Amino acid sequence: MDAYLVITNLPDRDSAAKLAHDLVERRLAACVNVLSPCRSVYRWEGKTEDAEEFPMLIKTTRERYPELEAAIRAGHPYELPEIIVVPLAGGLPAYREWVDSETRPA
Repeated sequence: MDAYLVITNLPDRDSAAKLAHDLVERRLAACVNVLSPCRSVYRWEGKTEDAEEFPMLIKTTRERYPELEAAIRAGHPYELPEIIVVPLAGGLPAYREWVDSETRPA
């Protein structure tokens, strides 16, 4: 089983919580951590932006990733959401098995 850590940022706590619940309830993610706000500085459409965002750490599997990505894009308020995938090369086997079992379709 291949586990993934998916990272994205949302503009406010409410939208992050709503997306986190949706992903877990649909079994697209086993767990989502909504972190404390951070400052993001980036260039968008030729301008330097400075915004508060809420990072999210999403645990899923390779098999569920395509549907997870589609759900993030559908539920994300940004035109171009940050979606970064980090394949997990290791980790506690029992935790990785739990991620696999919690993301299997019901």
